Amino acid sequence: MTALRFDPVKMRKKSDLPVKICAACGRPMVWRKAWEKVWDEVKYCSDACRKKKGGAIAPPQEYLIRH
Repeated sequence: MTALRFDPVKMRKKSDLPVKICAACGRPMVWRKAWEKVWDEVKYCSDACRKKKGGAIAPPQEYLIRH
């Protein structure tokens, strides 16, 4: 049986992950493991936003109020 190794260098708090703003909806999106190799190319938070491909707009009011 192989033991899982704990690597503190690779472990990060969610609050320490990089954040980008979606080019279509303006909402913040946090780094995901699936985007690890292409993070520099990521522009949209979802398929819906990628299809919309609108210009960057201000974040929705409800986001500004909560944060």
